[in-house]
Amino acid sequence: MNASRAVDGFVPDWAAITAVILGVTAFAAAQGLTYPLASLVLERRAVPEGLIGLNAGSFGVGIVAATLLIRRLTAYLAGDRLIVVGLIGCSLCLATLAGSEALWIWFAARFLLGFCAGLIFIMSEAWLNTACPDRLRGRVSGVYGAGMCAGFAAGPLAIAVFGTQDGFAFALLAVYVAAVAFLAAVLSRRTRTRPASSPAGALLGFLRGAPLLAGMVLAFGFADIADIAAISVMPVYFVKTGHSEAFAALSVTAMALPTALAQPLVGLLLDRLSRPVVALGCGLIAAFSFLSIPLLQSEPAILAVFALMGAASFALYTCALTLLGERYRGGLLVAGSAVLSMAYAVGSALGSSATGFAMDILGPPAAPLGAGLVLLIFAVLFAFGRR
Repeated sequence: MNASRAVDGFVPDWAAITAVILGVTAFAAAQGLTYPLASLVLERRAVPEGLIGLNAGSFGVGIVAATLLIRRLTAYLAGDRLIVVGLIGCSLCLATLAGSEALWIWFAARFLLGFCAGLIFIMSEAWLNTACPDRLRGRVSGVYGAGMCAGFAAGPLAIAVFGTQDGFAFALLAVYVAAVAFLAAVLSRRTRTRPASSPAGALLGFLRGAPLLAGMVLAFGFADIADIAAISVMPVYFVKTGHSEAFAALSVTAMALPTALAQPLVGLLLDRLSRPVVALGCGLIAAFSFLSIPLLQSEPAILAVFALMGAASFALYTCALTLLGERYRGGLLVAGSAVLSMAYAVGSALGSSATGFAMDILGPPAAPLGAGLVLLIFAVLFAFGRR
């Protein structure tokens, strides 16, 4: 175990940790429903795959906007309140998707959904690491990741129950996210910690001072290219290769639910083993899982590989979050969270858009093969960078 992980006497702020996990679970449920449901609805409306990918990518553009404005926003509003505002905004965007069919409104709503999600994402990561001692950081990050993955898994279940014919699934999730916003506001009154404000220049300072951790952030970004491809474009891939819409939605849950169960174990490994080595192993497993998808014919085998792929690729995010909290405090912790958010946005925009256009040009297998190659290239670069 690293010396930096020596036992300390800091008592976890459990009220803050609970509020953060509730908030990120709601955000993930919103995203987990929106990506596959929007893709399937637009596919049924005969929207080209490229536009479907661009629509999904607008979510990532919204996160970029939130990242660039986070310093000004934290100067005017406390981080815990920004999380509540983000949850309310997500609820309103979901209600908009439920009540409109105009494509341009969907683009605007998904951009704003990404903006609000970015607020939740950045401040939740910073607050979680502020409220958690390093001796428990990996395991708490694992539980946080499990909550996020559980949200991803729960979102698509609404498709199986309510179908894709109307906006009821969007509306139901909007009510749920609004309820979580209320609970987060109540819990924030009982916390002992708050996320700090981001100082001017902290983002560039973080990048200059932490090249290895920047590599871990890229690991998360590249891994999330895989995740975004899986939950936005892969449902379309399965429909085009002869599977039902129900199976396409189920594939997302089959990936997300085992991923949620695996993250606490990943967190335990992070508290016991070399954290960069754990990240490298997860990147390789995720890469080869994606590359094997076009070779599989059996639906149970596809679901099993999806489960392994999701657990391994999302573990890179758990690793990045743990390393961030291990090494940084205060304003630099918020800046590091913003870097993670930016990497997520780049992965979201590039993964969704590029994979959608690749399917248009090269056919359905381009989706899993492209994501697998990106992850494999990352793993090689990260291995040499670590050396």
